Amino acid sequence: MPPVPRTWGPGKAAHLTNRVLLLALLSVTACQSHDFPQYPPNYREYAYVTNGQSGTVTVLDVVNLRLDREIPVGQNPVAVAASPTRNEVYVVNSGSETGEGSVTVIDAEKNTVAANLPVHLRPVAIEIDPTGALAYVANSGSNTVSVLELKTRREVAQIKTGEEPVALRISPDGKTLVVANRRGDSVTIADLTNLSSLSSPVDLTRRPSARSVRAVIDGCPGANDVVILPDSSKAFVACSTGHQVMAIALARQKSGDSPPQGAQTDRLEAFMDVGRGPVHLALKPDGGELFVSNSLSDSISEVVTTTNDVGGAYAMGDGPVRGLVSSDNSMLYVASFRSQWVTVYSPGDGRRVGSVHVGDGPSALAFSSNGFLLFVIDTRSGDVAVIRTRVPQSLFTLLPAGRAPNAIAVKAFKLP
Repeated sequence: MPPVPRTWGPGKAAHLTNRVLLLALLSVTACQSHDFPQYPPNYREYAYVTNGQSGTVTVLDVVNLRLDREIPVGQNPVAVAASPTRNEVYVVNSGSETGEGSVTVIDAEKNTVAANLPVHLRPVAIEIDPTGALAYVANSGSNTVSVLELKTRREVAQIKTGEEPVALRISPDGKTLVVANRRGDSVTIADLTNLSSLSSPVDLTRRPSARSVRAVIDGCPGANDVVILPDSSKAFVACSTGHQVMAIALARQKSGDSPPQGAQTDRLEAFMDVGRGPVHLALKPDGGELFVSNSLSDSISEVVTTTNDVGGAYAMGDGPVRGLVSSDNSMLYVASFRSQWVTVYSPGDGRRVGSVHVGDGPSALAFSSNGFLLFVIDTRSGDVAVIRTRVPQSLFTLLPAGRAPNAIAVKAFKLP
């Protein structure tokens, strides 16, 4: 499929001002060859951006920093994830309010649609297990999680959740699924060891649901986001319509036990007071701290994960909605939706160290595979800001997207 030509209307043209275009040109001119990584001829890397109001995915060529193409998918794409083992990308299409949604499979080598998998009512989030064999899709209108076997391209199980599941996370050991139920003000914890045999064709007729649920923990108003520590010992959940983060100690699963014998049970460990409207949790890769985006307090809160202590709150722009920590744990990038800025915060120094002007309504973030670039989804202006992460951080260029872009995933691989 050839790249789809793009035209920019007056609104987009006005946004790409002469100042920004000049900045991009100067950045390209000033960069020497040693400033950017050198890639082998068979290396490919793409960023996939879901455009909620266009029904498309914009594909950006990360190696050459240009628009590659735009791929039609389903109605209202809202989430995207890349496989850890296959050269595939999975797009969640939420569909209409009353119709069932779907998952579009994109072949990353060809950047074409390989399959469309039906799920249930208003899917909004997706997680891929560490092996790349199964995908878990939160169906917010059906109060279920669909379990998709990606090799055979079909649903093999459903897990019952609370009301309106909107976020889910698989523990790094692959044994536990934690689901945030926004309208149910609750968290569902599922045991994935019961589903491990579903990749065998003889078991595909089995559709476990309630039996896979290990615990339900109530009391998190507007449960909205989940992170899990690298050692799979603890989960944190943002309670978005309140001002707290919930800490949950996860049961330690023993290999070979189904259900595990003698393991501790999942239990509520603490509620931590943060700012108003906590909507997103950004975990440091080392797991030592997490940062809470308090959208209604215009701040972030810093939480020490071992002790559940809130270290402090820091002013962070107008409506922070997303954070992302660099792989070396040194920098936190915060997107503030009611602004045109991404703020840079140094956890080690406990202070803001810079801000980068981007497009209008920054809402989602993703690093390139080497961490040299940060891609910022600008929902209101319909573009993607590309930031160089070397100090001092700066805007490199703006790339076009579709209408109301809302999520991004990056996939890197080598061709055979």
